[in-house]
Amino acid sequence: MSDGKFSLEQIREHWTRQALEHGPSPAASWSDVGVIEMEIREISRYMVDGERVLDMGCANGYSTVQFAAQKRIVIRGLDLIPEMIAEARARLPAVEAGLRGVVDFDVGDITRLSDPDDSYDKVVVIRVVINLGDWRRQLQGLGECIRVLKPGGLLLLSEATLQGWRRLNTFRREWGLSDIPMPPFNRYVDQEELCKAVAPRLELLELLDFASTYYVGTRVLKPLLAQALGAAVDVANPRMEWNRWFAQLPAAGDYGTQKLFVFRKA
Repeated sequence: MSDGKFSLEQIREHWTRQALEHGPSPAASWSDVGVIEMEIREISRYMVDGERVLDMGCANGYSTVQFAAQKRIVIRGLDLIPEMIAEARARLPAVEAGLRGVVDFDVGDITRLSDPDDSYDKVVVIRVVINLGDWRRQLQGLGECIRVLKPGGLLLLSEATLQGWRRLNTFRREWGLSDIPMPPFNRYVDQEELCKAVAPRLELLELLDFASTYYVGTRVLKPLLAQALGAAVDVANPRMEWNRWFAQLPAAGDYGTQKLFVFRKA
């Protein structure tokens, strides 16, 4: 594409490669497992036993299974990439005995869901909207999620925002660090534009900057410390103890690119 962004075909090819390369690992969705675990922890707080839940864009089902391990829910994981769903189905028999809920997986397109209106108590969408290529398709995907959500139900939307990304890079620039680029397969959402677009069908209950402390610790303090000490440290390695420690700390500030929108359907 002329702006350096991937086409829809290239985005799909990227996630197919991720599925084939990473198999059951959470890295198939994102290498930063610290944020994934925080995401699961935050989203699980809104789930209630007995609910029917859609996990839209479930990748290889890593998060889907975690939700079902914590809550007695019926959860359906959908993803556009057949290779992701094949991996999710393959790993399910090995973990089913430890689940409190019931899980199934299928291939599905967020812009064209086959479910009837008002089907789910909760709809979970994790880093899917940013992979839809353009604003028109992002709105289309959000519209489908709203359609299948029951009145009074919650849309739990965890997406990368322009506001968080820009503020984090402003923090980095103050200390001589270069900007973190937006991946070519992503189009981050403008949180104000998104909230305006879904009103009045959805009411924003909370906008949680749940990973802000983690982002400051791993995207600002970690590279600065490595630079000051001249340490041979791979600052991009998300599996370091440094990252694990910062993932345990309470969120503070508004420097997290990834944010959780909690919407309620009117």
